[in-house]
Amino acid sequence: MQTLKKMTIGYLLRLTIILVVAIFLVVFTLHILNAQTQAKETSQVIFEQVEKILEDNQAEIDEVEEEYSETCMTNAKAVDYMLLENPDALDDVDELKKIAELVEVDEIHIFDETGCIVSGTHPEYYGYTFDSGEQMEFFKPMLEDKTLSLVQDITPNTAEGKVMQYSAVWSTSGNYIFQIGISPDSVLSLTDHNEISYIFSLLTTDVGAELYAIDKESKTIIGSTDSDCIDVKMKVLGFDLDRIESSGDGFHAVINGVPSYCIFTEVDGTLVGRVISDTTLYHSIPNAVIALIGGLIIVALVLIIAISRHINKYVIKEINYVNDKLQKIADGNLNEEINSNSSIEFSELCEHIHFMINSLLKNTEKISYVLNQTNLSIGVYEYNTKMKKVRYTDHVPDILSLDTKELREVFNDYKLFQKYIDKLRSNATDERVYCLEGKTNKYIKLEEIVDENGGVLGVVLDVTQETRKRIQVESERDIDALTGLYNRRGLESRLSEMLAYPQIMKHSAVVMVDADGLKKINDEYGHDNGDIYLRKIARVLSSAEGQSIVSRQGGDEFVLILYGFDSDEELMSSISDLRSRQDNSTAQLDEDITVKVSYSLGYCKFDGTLGYQDMLKIADDRMYENKRSRKEERR
Repeated sequence: MQTLKKMTIGYLLRLTIILVVAIFLVVFTLHILNAQTQAKETSQVIFEQVEKILEDNQAEIDEVEEEYSETCMTNAKAVDYMLLENPDALDDVDELKKIAELVEVDEIHIFDETGCIVSGTHPEYYGYTFDSGEQMEFFKPMLEDKTLSLVQDITPNTAEGKVMQYSAVWSTSGNYIFQIGISPDSVLSLTDHNEISYIFSLLTTDVGAELYAIDKESKTIIGSTDSDCIDVKMKVLGFDLDRIESSGDGFHAVINGVPSYCIFTEVDGTLVGRVISDTTLYHSIPNAVIALIGGLIIVALVLIIAISRHINKYVIKEINYVNDKLQKIADGNLNEEINSNSSIEFSELCEHIHFMINSLLKNTEKISYVLNQTNLSIGVYEYNTKMKKVRYTDHVPDILSLDTKELREVFNDYKLFQKYIDKLRSNATDERVYCLEGKTNKYIKLEEIVDENGGVLGVVLDVTQETRKRIQVESERDIDALTGLYNRRGLESRLSEMLAYPQIMKHSAVVMVDADGLKKINDEYGHDNGDIYLRKIARVLSSAEGQSIVSRQGGDEFVLILYGFDSDEELMSSISDLRSRQDNSTAQLDEDITVKVSYSLGYCKFDGTLGYQDMLKIADDRMYENKRSRKEERR
């Protein structure tokens, strides 16, 4: 059993552990949520930077494209003016290339009124028409309206797929369409600058954090601060499109083999995300939590030590004092004084203990007085392991028939008294009724109550007269007057008691016996001799091997219960012995009349599945089979 000090310290330790664990979980969770919140805020700032850079770059691209468009139109008109001044250059490739160099264009193409290239700086394009491809078709409306001047957006040309920007005007004469092409290097440069990967390269990212851009259509990484991941399918890295679109507040996933926290947004139809490894995101949490828990543990230990010292000084010391006094009282010293003034509570406790002792002493005196005033032979005794002697009332020695020497030996040592009671219990005649050894005519009823501390309170009564009457009544009720065997009721009562303890049955059987030839003896020699014949069969059956209960069921029927055999072979040996004596015994009826004793039998073994009546029926059927077979043998 634990001491109060250990219990208190144990309670405080458990409470401390629970609080520390609870605070750890709360703080750990708050740190995680805070880290995730900071990651979201930082990511949002980066996403806003990406959007701003994209917007600024797009504005610059639009401005440069507009300038290119104006330049293309101006250059086309300049070519028209130069060819108007020098018409011979229309069919001179070298001259056209000089003009192209002069006006700073890359290509000059001259279309006739049908939309077919008939001249220009690139003879390899001669013969192409406005129907030669999507890029060429852009200028086809000019064939219907000579007032049109068109500037095409930057696009791959039809012949080579080279990125160019084209513009076209009708000649002043209206006979030709002049088309010039310029390679939009500055626009393309700005367009490159508007690529996600280029933008990511401009941004500063933390160690352990990566930026990713995912094309929703192809589900491919189109930009990343990790160049090895570009053009890789998102699933290969561990991204799931449905989860990205449904987890707007961020989610955990294993990305590129690393447990990470992911935050995504959509920018111009592209999924832009920031992925931070768990190690980076939560790197500061363990130290912060450990520091907090360490502080809590120190505070808790200081409190435990302080409380423990206080309890030890003002509680444990006084409790030990009171316990020592109570131990002496429990050992039988009811005159022990207890005084403690360390606190009001202990002072009140001592007063209550004194009151309880006084009440106990008075109650004991009252009980002894009451018992001594009655005419009943009732005795009370009490002892425990802390008491050497056994306390008892005046009638106990008389009830137990103890002389002075026995009284002194038995009651001066509770261990000897326990042995005496155990020996008394070995002579049980009924439930809690025992026969005094060597005093077969005296019967004692014994009741004991054992408390949780091993203390025993016993009551003994002299029930000799009642028991003798009961035994006589039971004998008259349960014993067959003719044979001295159990009758039907006696057998069933005895069997019911035995079946309550299956361990004593072991290998057992019910044997049904029927006396052969009883009617003939009654008819020839009279019923008195028939009774002699039945008593002889009763003696034969009672001498069966092993333990048995023999009963006369009425008339010429007998039942045996053979039980307690250690093996089936021993049981069958006893039954075989009964069979061997079926026709091998005689009965002396008169001085000159001797008859053979004969009986038939059948049996049924106990197997735990059948009730007594069912077994009796089986044994009875087999007995009649035995009777028939024996009659046939005698014919």
